[in-house]
Amino acid sequence: MGSGARARATACLAVAPVLLLLLLLARGAEGVGLWLPPPGAGSGQLGAAPNRYLTREEHWMSQTLDHFSPTVKYPLRFSICSGSCSVPWEFLFSDFVTTKSDSLSVLGNISLKPSSGSNGADHRQFKQRYYEFLDYHRAPNGPVFLYICGEASCSGISNNYLAVIAKKFGAALVSPEHRYYGKSSPFDSLTTENLRFLSSKQALFDLAVFRQYYQETLNAKYNRTGADNPWFVFGGSYAGALSAWFRLKFPHLTCGSLASSGVVLAVYNFTDFDKQIGESAGPECKAALQETTRLVDGQLQAGSNSVKQQFGAASLGNDGDFLYLLADAAAIAFQYGNPDALCSPLVAAKKNGTDLVEAFAHYVNKYYIGTFGASVASYDQQYLKNTTPAESSYRLWWYQVCSEVSYFQVAPKNDSVRSAKLDTRYHLDLCRNVFGEGVYPDVSMTNLYYGGTGIAGSKIVFANGSQDPWRHASKQKSSKDLPSYLIECSNCGHCSDLSGCPQAPSNIEGDSSKCSPPEALNKVRKQIVGHIDLWLSECQEQGHDSETLQGSRWSISTY
Repeated sequence: MGSGARARATACLAVAPVLLLLLLLARGAEGVGLWLPPPGAGSGQLGAAPNRYLTREEHWMSQTLDHFSPTVKYPLRFSICSGSCSVPWEFLFSDFVTTKSDSLSVLGNISLKPSSGSNGADHRQFKQRYYEFLDYHRAPNGPVFLYICGEASCSGISNNYLAVIAKKFGAALVSPEHRYYGKSSPFDSLTTENLRFLSSKQALFDLAVFRQYYQETLNAKYNRTGADNPWFVFGGSYAGALSAWFRLKFPHLTCGSLASSGVVLAVYNFTDFDKQIGESAGPECKAALQETTRLVDGQLQAGSNSVKQQFGAASLGNDGDFLYLLADAAAIAFQYGNPDALCSPLVAAKKNGTDLVEAFAHYVNKYYIGTFGASVASYDQQYLKNTTPAESSYRLWWYQVCSEVSYFQVAPKNDSVRSAKLDTRYHLDLCRNVFGEGVYPDVSMTNLYYGGTGIAGSKIVFANGSQDPWRHASKQKSSKDLPSYLIECSNCGHCSDLSGCPQAPSNIEGDSSKCSPPEALNKVRKQIVGHIDLWLSECQEQGHDSETLQGSRWSISTY
């Protein structure tokens, strides 16, 4: 359908029923998703474990394209169709509604579209994919756990540690796909103009609308009216930030949130990322990585492209793009809990006096590109400029980086692991080259809107792995209303609390047995479950529907 919004529903109704509907809407119609693809999102083998998903059955709902349409300027004239709709009837709306027009765009199978000449608010709809898993649910009153899918295609509900928590609490699991990613894109062509509705703010309103929609779906399923189950929101990485921000902006819609490696601080020059890579690597591995970087930089400076061929990256004409591939390849070992895969061969090569670049190239080709499934093409700015790519996640996430959160992983001025050529100018040039003039990450406004690490929410629990470079964009200082835990072990990286160790490949039910040591993760998980238990019980006391359960607080069942 070209670049237009994909789904628009229209209905033809008689005037009397519609007027009744509009009167009802007039009373309280206020309306109600890092950097690297998660394991298994690419073509590698990390997602190949059996029983990785609890469900992959797709469900769909209609979602509003723009939640920030202007407030209706009355009088507003609407067209109502009857019969064949050959002659639409029009009437004035000013006596009935005093709220935002986008709240009225869809109700059931009814779509209201302003007649020409109105204020131009955008009421377009798109189809949003989601998943549900009800096998553990203590129907009808058990809690609902909303797991936010982030910056990649959402293929189902993962069988990670959240499944264990859901069993304990008798919770339903639901997971909506982030707008634009996977099959939930409003547009076929991802031009910069069409990407203007891609933001964390729009995504949060998507979650609020989904929460209300799914609650009504549950009520219909169990033949109830007006019931409200206790909800709890979960997310990891960027989706972990969304989880925290959802509780901040919509505290009445969730009993609490888990922000697993939640990157709530937008950072312009994210030098701490590289510093953490060096710290996690340890002195020997860090020295080997730094020497490898110097050797590669030297070959590129001498005009030799043969080094790119060693890494299977001869197609990357821009040296900066190639160096970014190498920097990510090194970071991924620590981010996802596989430091030995990188450090063992590099340290051995340095000790034995063998070719460091060759040893690193072997790791990149075999592990990062082969096993992990990274795409060399995704580092090519020419590929990122493609508005109809086969895999859209890379262009989409770079747009969010370039327009909102930055996280520019620049090399520190001193003692960096990555090449000094990966500086602020490289990132700004990429943003301009890929998306054109005018796309710029105003991180100060992002942090002003959400609060950064000074987020003023409550009942949000943060968890970070000690080796994860992303933890420096998360809230690491604990407080009574915002507890934060650091999982300290040698292979505890990104989202360890949900994924276990290593974080790639995926571990069924977030198995902690391979953490070094397991007790570090198990201790933090016990604390997280304690917060969920307390906050759900407080929801129960405040009037959310729940069964009368035996035992303390929410009465966690044992399995």
